[in-house]
Amino acid sequence: MSWIERMARWFEAHRFGVDLTTTVLLAAFMLTSATDLYSTEPYLTRTGSIAWTFAMLAPLPWRRTRPVPSAVAIFAVALAHILAGFPMIMPGDLLILVALFSVTVYGPTWAHVTAICSTAVGSVVVLPVAVGVRTGQSASAALEMVPVGIFCLVTALAVWAFALVRRSRRVTMDALRDRAHRLEIERDQQAQIAAAAERARIAREMHDIVAHSLSIVVAQADGGRYAAASAPEAAVRALGTISETGRTALTDMRRLLGVLRSQDDEDEAQAGGRGDAPAGGAPARGLPAAAAPSSSRDEPRSARPAPQPGVEEIEDLVAQARDGGQRVSLVRVGEPRTLPAGMGLTLYRVCQESLTNVRKHAGPDPAVTVAVRWTPSTVELEVLDDGRGAAATEHDPGFGLRGMRERANLYGGTLETGPRRGGGFRVHLELPLPGAPVPAGPPAPSSSPPTTTASPTATQEDA
Repeated sequence: MSWIERMARWFEAHRFGVDLTTTVLLAAFMLTSATDLYSTEPYLTRTGSIAWTFAMLAPLPWRRTRPVPSAVAIFAVALAHILAGFPMIMPGDLLILVALFSVTVYGPTWAHVTAICSTAVGSVVVLPVAVGVRTGQSASAALEMVPVGIFCLVTALAVWAFALVRRSRRVTMDALRDRAHRLEIERDQQAQIAAAAERARIAREMHDIVAHSLSIVVAQADGGRYAAASAPEAAVRALGTISETGRTALTDMRRLLGVLRSQDDEDEAQAGGRGDAPAGGAPARGLPAAAAPSSSRDEPRSARPAPQPGVEEIEDLVAQARDGGQRVSLVRVGEPRTLPAGMGLTLYRVCQESLTNVRKHAGPDPAVTVAVRWTPSTVELEVLDDGRGAAATEHDPGFGLRGMRERANLYGGTLETGPRRGGGFRVHLELPLPGAPVPAGPPAPSSSPPTTTASPTATQEDA
């Protein structure tokens, strides 16, 4: 910012003080040179000229802070001294132009329009008539003063036009400042919305990872504790399942933290910051050094940032649930297609949360069916169980069902949850495939049933 701009900002911030100082300086000149131009006895009217000039100077310090009252006061004093027999006092009457300029730049539209109209009437009508009355030759003196009035009017119009240019620039600058202020507010609001959305996304991921893994760990730990005395082999299997589930949960946590750290590093790089890249045997990005495993045997292969799980990993999820003691079957219908990473993660997390809810609410030994259906325009996931804990999940949804609905809404899908007829609970997720044509009407009924293929690793009979 140059010194001229800094000075202009200082003057703008201290309007009254600057105008008061200017008024004092003008008073030192105008009060010593105040003269009535049409007086035949100047020595007798000297005191009146000074008094009227002082009266016109008095409202001048408020010409920018209170433009309308200041202009009204100056115009009123000018009209009063004309009617009192002082047609033109110089240089005091030049303050009319100053008031006209100030009210045009800083006042409302009606005020400066009224001011220029008043100036025109005073210059062309009131001033010639007042001079004619003062000199005693009304008609001839008034006609002689018409050119002078026209000159005063042209001068006022020039000042008014210049003031309109300054007013336009001031209005434009105020609009730009207001727009910049609103953009700053909008930017802060967008940042808050983005932060809230990111917190919600992290909460959903953490809930799905922790709740699913801990439910398996707790179930296996209880089973292993009861089986330790009578069936040590079952206790060993339970401990193995606990260990595998913990490693899987740790891997998922590191994936999530790695993705978040990668996003932070990208933001720092865009902002000009520098980040330290991992090298050699250093911990992965997003993993604190204190959280690094103590041995390479415990380090999972996907500790560094890796793609999030998708629809292909649902089979592993079902296998993990079967290892945890659940009776789960996986059914596939249709031809699988490649999905975006986020949509595949949504299917995986909804299936994971549904299996977790079955484990927590469905009661002892429920039978669960996980179905993935592919249609030309949608992909559907359905999780059915025949347990007895459906009412608790439906009436007290908590974070699990809420997170599933948020994931479905994120991709324009629908989620249906509720008790099944005859007992049990049903979760049905339907997501539109990207780029799929929108059907014009309801699909026609098929004459032949769809082909169903069961997973070789977890069939209904195996469950």
